[in-house]
Amino acid sequence: MSLSEQSFAELIRQNETNRRLLEILPALELPQATLTAGCLFQTVWNLKTGNQPDWAIKDYDVFYFDPDDLTWEAEDAVIQKAKAVLGDLADRTEIRNQARVHLWYPEKFGAPCPRLTCVEDGIDRFLIACTLFGINVGTGDVYAPNGFQDMWDGILRINPNNPQSGLFRRKCEDYRARWPWLSAAL
Repeated sequence: MSLSEQSFAELIRQNETNRRLLEILPALELPQATLTAGCLFQTVWNLKTGNQPDWAIKDYDVFYFDPDDLTWEAEDAVIQKAKAVLGDLADRTEIRNQARVHLWYPEKFGAPCPRLTCVEDGIDRFLIACTLFGINVGTGDVYAPNGFQDMWDGILRINPNNPQSGLFRRKCEDYRARWPWLSAAL
């Protein structure tokens, strides 16, 4: 099977949480707000293997980009505002300002991170190449720089934009524990 942007968007909306977030998040008016990461590709993996669309999805990531205030307090204010708007979805949703990533990434992951210039820069640094996806919550545009085939086929390759082999291996192990049909190209 070959996925298109349209078929990918239709599949991820079969996950009720994704669908609800895409309906609610525009109200926050966050710059470049994008639903991203595991809640997208893991929904597709679940549907492909006959699981419920939201099975084993740990959280729902929302990226935005606001370079005007890089303090934790500013980001936390957005998180608190989102909690009020998201209601029961708030505990499963992680919202992060990609303009701040370079400030905390080295301490958390032990490697430098360049200053990002947009939400897509953050997505482009995911550890596994077949997981680079986002859906802009305002426009519905799909961001898929590597296309859909490796994700659909379950081929996990290290992302050359962020080649951290130890973190890559751990992420592959985590994914393969939930979706054993995935294959890691180590």
